[in-house]
Amino acid sequence: MGNRRLGRSAIVVSDICMGTMTFGSQVDEATAHRILDQSFDAGINFYDTAENYPVPPDTKWAGVCEEIVGRWLKTKDRDAIILATKVCGPSHGWIKGSQRAGMTALDRHNITRALEASLKRLGVDYVDLYQTHWPDHGASYDETMETLDELIRAGKVRIVGCSNETTWGLMKSLAASERLGAARYQTIQNNFSLNNRRFEDELAAACRHEGVSLIPYSPLAGGVLSGKYNDGARPEGARFSRYLELGGRQAAMANRFVNEKSLASTARFAAIAKEAGMAPATLATAWSKQHDFVASTIVGVSAEHQLADIFAARDLVLSDEVMQAIDAVTRAILYPMG
Repeated sequence: MGNRRLGRSAIVVSDICMGTMTFGSQVDEATAHRILDQSFDAGINFYDTAENYPVPPDTKWAGVCEEIVGRWLKTKDRDAIILATKVCGPSHGWIKGSQRAGMTALDRHNITRALEASLKRLGVDYVDLYQTHWPDHGASYDETMETLDELIRAGKVRIVGCSNETTWGLMKSLAASERLGAARYQTIQNNFSLNNRRFEDELAAACRHEGVSLIPYSPLAGGVLSGKYNDGARPEGARFSRYLELGGRQAAMANRFVNEKSLASTARFAAIAKEAGMAPATLATAWSKQHDFVASTIVGVSAEHQLADIFAARDLVLSDEVMQAIDAVTRAILYPMG
């Protein structure tokens, strides 16, 4: 397993991170703990959760994911784990937080309360990486960054990061931190995959120049790149099969990930993987890791058997020929997720 630094911080992590967003909804606790154990044994030391997990957000299971991870942590040496969690962004935008009666925000009150609750659920006295889950571009970055800085100084957080942020928002936050002499975002957790390369348009340059690491989520495009939705398939129990049934925001999200263009590009990537002698999930994971602005690729599974193809990417470096074939698909099918 390779290791990389998070931003300009002192923290070095495995270049694969295990995500946990389905633990407590789609994945029961016993299965979750087996997945975490196998990941740890495979050399993964970096684990990501959030107060808003599991998904889809629902008050009936809000915080259950952190509780499941917390009980697993008791079986491990805390110093051997790099633990990341998140505070919900504002609930007046594209998503409503499942915590604090859906009145979440990124002010001092909410951030402080959120961290205290997460620490209790996780059963720890600090987290290594604390992230804002989504931004509020109409609010004060000064207050957000000052509050996060206070949590670091209190020893409850080691470093901070953002998620689902724009180039403008990232640069705005870094400017605020520099002006205030406060802690800065060391990481950004955004969607990045073979089917969604928009991060390369602007954010990649900002990360390179500012020393911020991407820790991409959904490297398999929500499971689409495994090929399980191709040829009109809607696998029972699969995430986007369920989201299409739920309707509303979930269905809109499913249609963004599963559409004519994304399935066409997925089929081409599967052919490249087959020619290279690997599973599509292995190709997608290895490709994500093979970028200079990426520190650790966040993977997620709902079943233990899915781990093998991901672990196969641990020490894999894709050849120039494979990378060129991938780029050719990207040029032929631009922005399959819009």
